[in-house]
Amino acid sequence: MWKFNDETPLFKQLVEQIRLKIINGSYKPGEKIPSVREFSVETKTNPNTVVKALSELENAGLIYTERTNGKFVTKDIEKIKHEKQEVIMFNMKQTFDKLFSLGITKEELIEYIKEMRNGDNNNF
Repeated sequence: MWKFNDETPLFKQLVEQIRLKIINGSYKPGEKIPSVREFSVETKTNPNTVVKALSELENAGLIYTERTNGKFVTKDIEKIKHEKQEVIMFNMKQTFDKLFSLGITKEELIEYIKEMRNGDNNNF
């Protein structure tokens, strides 16, 4: 399911959502991804927007083009792992920055994490 907001350029949202599908394994290494036309229909976006997003993903090394066969997810597992680590670190930093802006200390944060891991509503 594709979800878009009005705050971020559409092509950037496409880049991020396709990137996440690669990272989480929805699109497997070496797997052919949908064509520009298929993405455009599926996401209800302009084909030019899709081309721009796919170009950015190709420049980042997450997808590659085979001349007559279409576009494929990179086979470079280490590249995908690195991208996943970047996403995790970015989100953790954002979360921690918000929590620290509330005035909690690192020690309190560690205690909250321990409580969550040991609590009844264990999400870890």
